[in-house]
Amino acid sequence: MIGNKVSKLMAATLTVAFTLLTSCSNSKKGAEEDIQYVKTALAERISDAAELSYPGKTKSSEEVNVAFRVSGPIQRIYVKEGQYVKKGQIIAQMDPRDYQVQLSATQAEYEQIKADAERVIALYEENGTTASNYDRARYGLQQITEKLAHHKNQLADTRLYAPISGYIQNKMHESGETVSAGMPIVSMFNAGDVEIEVFVPASDYARQGDLLSATCSFDVTPGKEYPLEIVRVNKEANATQLYAARLRIKGGYDHQKITPGMSTMVYVSYYAPNEVDGVIVPTTAIDRKDGQTSVFVFDPNTGTVKRRSVEVGRIDLDGNIQVLKGLKPQEKVVSAGVRFLTDGQRVKEMGKTSKANVGGLL
Repeated sequence: MIGNKVSKLMAATLTVAFTLLTSCSNSKKGAEEDIQYVKTALAERISDAAELSYPGKTKSSEEVNVAFRVSGPIQRIYVKEGQYVKKGQIIAQMDPRDYQVQLSATQAEYEQIKADAERVIALYEENGTTASNYDRARYGLQQITEKLAHHKNQLADTRLYAPISGYIQNKMHESGETVSAGMPIVSMFNAGDVEIEVFVPASDYARQGDLLSATCSFDVTPGKEYPLEIVRVNKEANATQLYAARLRIKGGYDHQKITPGMSTMVYVSYYAPNEVDGVIVPTTAIDRKDGQTSVFVFDPNTGTVKRRSVEVGRIDLDGNIQVLKGLKPQEKVVSAGVRFLTDGQRVKEMGKTSKANVGGLL
């Protein structure tokens, strides 16, 4: 009987011990499960150059719309789209009939007034007429002379000539159509260097004086970048609040490969003296709550995060934001899920994602 009692006592003792061990194990496991895993990023120093890029398009350095200075029906257009023409080469001819009739009538009127004026002037020189008649004759001759010159010019303007040497880009009208004065007949661009047009926001427009360098690249010349220089920047923004800027390629390039109308990427470096002392972090590290901007700084020694107020600047094209005050270079911040954290919370840092695990989904 004594043996049975001992056996029962030992069994009870083992049961209690096992229960205690199981309870401790579950408690420890639960504590580990309460620790949140976080993704971190290093606060990196901002360099003294801000790198930006803009899509652009090549344009001819000189583009013109060519139009008649008089109205009338087009008799003939001598050029085709894509054709090269030299400066002074005839482009189109307007029907000159009405202007020829007008000039003939003015020529006859001129001859009559000129003859009358010469007789009055001769009489005045011999004291045979009054000064009033002399002035009337002199001013009448001057008036008809200007009128004759105007009508000669109008007749000459029925022939349209190329104002520059270059290529015909578009032909807007055909022979037989009646056009008004100033209505474009063709558009042209010169055969010289191309320029690149980009559109920049107001924040970058204001930093023209801080420009360090600008380059561009083209798909037709892979792996090659061309240095650029600013030609001009519009002083007025367009409807989308962007400013048009023109840049020119410095040095030589292949004019057969790089032509007007091509797409390009322009890379610009700005000097950023007010941002040199700051750092950049992913935008996902910023927590905005109760009107304050902050980040969670991770302490690897204690495994905890500490909320810290910061002052932020602009966002770059890589999705990073400038932290101008509140962080030091190489400090670690939580870069994802910050809205679920609390000040002083224990966390565990996630390992780096392998190259094969695209997006960190595995």
